[in-house]
Amino acid sequence: MAGFIAIYVLIDFFEKIDDFMEKGKSMALVIKFFVLSVPFILEQMGPVCILLAGVITLGILSHSNELIALKACGIPLKKITNPIIGAGIVFTLLFLAMSQFVLPRTIAITNHIWNKEVKGRVALGIFRNGRYYYRGRDGFYSFARPDRKKDDFRFFSYAAWNPQYQLTTLIAAKQALWHDDVWTLVQGQIQTRVDDKKFMTKVFAKQNFPFQEKPANFFVPKYHSMELSLTGLYQEARRKQAPEEKIKAWTEFYGRISYTLLGVPLLLMGLPLLLFVYRAWGRDLSLAIPVSCGLAFACWGTWGALQSLAKANYINPLMAALSIHILISTLGIVFLLREDS
Repeated sequence: MAGFIAIYVLIDFFEKIDDFMEKGKSMALVIKFFVLSVPFILEQMGPVCILLAGVITLGILSHSNELIALKACGIPLKKITNPIIGAGIVFTLLFLAMSQFVLPRTIAITNHIWNKEVKGRVALGIFRNGRYYYRGRDGFYSFARPDRKKDDFRFFSYAAWNPQYQLTTLIAAKQALWHDDVWTLVQGQIQTRVDDKKFMTKVFAKQNFPFQEKPANFFVPKYHSMELSLTGLYQEARRKQAPEEKIKAWTEFYGRISYTLLGVPLLLMGLPLLLFVYRAWGRDLSLAIPVSCGLAFACWGTWGALQSLAKANYINPLMAALSIHILISTLGIVFLLREDS
């Protein structure tokens, strides 16, 4: 595990150190950022580390003929593997506890360091009931954004106030596009204050506007949801009202737990897979470890695809979270029992 953490931190360090140096930040802040990133790395690498720890342990027993000796003494394979599986369960529970009590605090600090102190960005708004609300330099924005990777905004509105907090301008449009550094609004209207009791309305089919903010200003920290504990995610999911927002919130909650629990199903599948590799190609960990990593990446890819389908409301979020665990655990237990026989 220490090796995985070291490699992850080293790559992340060389990717981000230039940003720290350009802003003139102290080395103490750099060290603080990367030290506090360790819990997040542990959370991300936890399932793979549980798998590899179990595979290497059983592989060493087999390589040194201790596994054969134990089985010759009449000890069934399930009793030999019980301590390995038990250790995997214990570490999984520790990772869950870390997600609840440690990770939200460390992620909040690293987000603050990276976004505000290094990048100079501050989150300007919130996401509620399917719409984004942002406070800009001269006014307030509200819109729906079906795809956060595209600069295509729906049901866009912009409101500006004077120093007396009186509405001076209200712009509403069915669609807003950002292209070539220009805001283009489609099928909308402009309401402008004429006096204290009267507004002038102008309807337009398509018009450009010189808004001060760009889509890049409308950001949410990359790991913002991880600033919430597991109970915080659950409470937030229960508070959601808009169907789309509610589905994404429950997917986030179930997905966070299911990813942490993924280590045990991987371990159950990895142990019999190791014995199969040993029988097929000889007792060589240099073959068993890549095969185990391939299993982990395949399961991770399937898990990620199921989460995407759940967020798009193609499948139930709970089913997306549990299906890969049920499938891999069942196969692993069946293969272990067959190895025992």
